[in-house]
Parts: sequence; C-alpha cells; structure tokens
Amino acid sequence: MGILKLFRGKAAPQAPAIDRPVPRHIAVIMDGNGRWAKKRGMPRSYGHAVGAETFRTIATYCKDIGVQYFTVYAFSTENWKRPKEEVDALMDLFRKYLKEAAETMFQRGVAVRVLGDLTPLPADIRAQIAEVDEIADSLGPDAATASLCINYGGRDEIKNAVRALAREVQAGTVSPEDITEDSIAAHLYTAHMPDPDLIIRPSGEIRTSNFLLWQSAYSEYYFTEVLWPDFSTADMDRAIDDFNRRARRFGGV
Repeated sequence: MGILKLFRGKAAPQAPAIDRPVPRHIAVIMDGNGRWAKKRGMPRSYGHAVGAETFRTIATYCKDIGVQYFTVYAFSTENWKRPKEEVDALMDLFRKYLKEAAETMFQRGVAVRVLGDLTPLPADIRAQIAEVDEIADSLGPDAATASLCINYGGRDEIKNAVRALAREVQAGTVSPEDITEDSIAAHLYTAHMPDPDLIIRPSGEIRTSNFLLWQSAYSEYYFTEVLWPDFSTADMDRAIDDFNRRARRFGGV
C-alpha cells in the first residue's frame, strides 16, 4: 500500500458534540511505532507511517472538539542516533507526508506547523516546510494549530534561546537585568502558543524524554500503555476526562 493511499484511506470523522471542557493545548510524545510494527512482523518504518496517520486523525479530532493547539514529538535531536535506515525512512516519510497532510488538514481548518532546529534537515524537506508554513499562514493566526516537533530537543531549545538573548545583550539592545521568564519564552520555538495544559505519553514509558522542558513546568501528564498507532479518539477522550478530574493549583493551595 502506497504511503499517500494510506493517509487518504480513512474518511474524515464527523465533528462530535462535546459537552465538557477541553484543554487549550495538548501535546503528545508519539511513542510505540516501532514496537507496534514489530508485533505485526512489519518493519519499523511501517509503524512510523501508521503513526503519522494517527497524528492526522487525532489532530483533526482535537480541532473538532475545541482544542486550539495540538503538538507532537515527531523526531528528536537524539533520534539521529538510530540506525541509518530508520532515519532515512523517517526523512522519506516527512517528504511524502508533510505537504499532503498540511493540505488535507487545511480542508478541516487545521494549520500544520513544524517546530525545531531545522538547519540539519535535508534542503528539500526544509523547502517543503516553507510551503507548509504558507498553507498554514493562509488560515490566519486564530486557526487551530497542529505542530510537529522535528529535530527538537528541550535542552537544545533552551540553549538556543539563551544564545539569542546573549547576542542581544552583546549588541546592547537588552541588559541582563531585563531578562525575564517571558523574554526567555519569547525566544522558544513555541513563542506563538501557550504552554501545554496536558502532555500525553503513550506506550507505557514514564518519562519526559527532553520534550517541552521549559513549557511543561505546570503541565499535567497522562501516561497510557496504548501504543501510538493504536491511539484512538476514545483514548483522547479518556485522557481529557482524566485531566478534567485534576485540580490545577500552579503552586497555590
């Protein structure tokens, strides 16, 4: 089955009627693609392809139920250490999927964005990301946004923000005393969106894996054994219901 046929194979679900509050920003550490494929005797690349389809399904569902921002961890700064054939397969997946997904999700009113240090990516993928940005821009600043974090690492992001501020101090446009939490946040890849309210980690792993380290200071975490390719809209509903049962005090009482 061709990759694009796989992505187009499912009919768009009808927007559900929602009678409960939803988080403004949900983030997901997409995990378990390789294990999902291995259980089926398939190569890890197949798991990544099905996981990409799950991203499209869940991202559009989140938009339909009123979630403004949906952010996923697609490829970390550490993922370059994986076997070359798997990295190459992921790059090919980005080539085949990014623009098609952006166009398909555009029809549902979802703006697709890519976050991370894009400089190490192949030139053709960077060009494709620029096209995806143009598609997203045409929806306007208030559109529901689905962001893919590619070559992203939380520590790397903070390092780059600090370097940018250091250059401003060196240039004399900012004094060290003027640096605040807000000014640091303004130099992060996520400067255009609020911090995540809910971060979901599928696949049974219980760690943050260098994802949104600054932004997750007061995020609620939800862990599930479900592997990402099997993650359904019902699983998202369960995560949101669990989130709604929690009391968020942000350091207060």
